[in-house]
Amino acid sequence: MKIGACEIACEKCPLMVANTCPDGGAGCIPKDNPFCRMADCAFSKGVKSCLECKEFPCEIIKAGPISYRFCQCISGKA
Repeated sequence: MKIGACEIACEKCPLMVANTCPDGGAGCIPKDNPFCRMADCAFSKGVKSCLECKEFPCEIIKAGPISYRFCQCISGKA
């Protein structure tokens, strides 16, 4: 099971399910990626996932594909 930088399983991601993932089958792995802001941001901050970032949840997360409210809950910042 692939886990994206956003911490959700790629096969459950709404973008992957709709076959509109900007990174195709690779999913959102942290790398210089002009098609996925979350992967690009994680790469630039040197973290493997958004959860490792002290700014999580952030404005990039608000754009989706996962619920910002859910991110607030799992970060303890709800």
